Amino acid sequence: MVAFLTVAATPSAPPLLLRPWRYDDVEVLTRIGTDHALRRWTSFPAENTEKIQQWVRAQHDGRETGDRISYAVQEADPRGVPAGEPAAHVVLKLHQGAGRPVGEVGYWTAAHARGRNIAARALDELCRWAFEQYAPARLTHLELIHQVDNHASCRVAAKAHFALLQVLPPRPPWPLEGHLHVRYRNGEATTASEHHRH
Repeated sequence: MVAFLTVAATPSAPPLLLRPWRYDDVEVLTRIGTDHALRRWTSFPAENTEKIQQWVRAQHDGRETGDRISYAVQEADPRGVPAGEPAAHVVLKLHQGAGRPVGEVGYWTAAHARGRNIAARALDELCRWAFEQYAPARLTHLELIHQVDNHASCRVAAKAHFALLQVLPPRPPWPLEGHLHVRYRNGEATTASEHHRH
């Protein structure tokens, strides 16, 4: 399992370092969790230190089992040295569906880092890594789901090369419809009738 991923700098943005979450991140995660948007759009255990510690433990456990690979995303200096606090979170979740593994990704961006394309760049790298890590027979596509009125998440999905496939009915914990976005290994588009929800 690769512990770290990197994203090259662009003409307008510094490089990114993707690294495992650590227990010494609990303090900053507690501050990040006070953000109203994060509480609205995610299931992150906001403002509860004990639950955030359990969340970090779950990230470690997921790496051990291989069914949840998550990364803290930090901006870095030109030498690749992390600079500042974690700016975002990206995760790859693998689960069994209809006889074959299904890959689903998720992400959030800390309030202080929004609007800088950090989540999209990190998510794109996570997807590239996932398709390289898992054979085509094991992972043909990645799914991304968010609530229909989360327009910022929709923009991140598009920038990370996910196509909107269909609108999903409401389901817990989300009270509204959802968007199902899909990114395919070979980059080819498909229609909703060709793709079956697992």
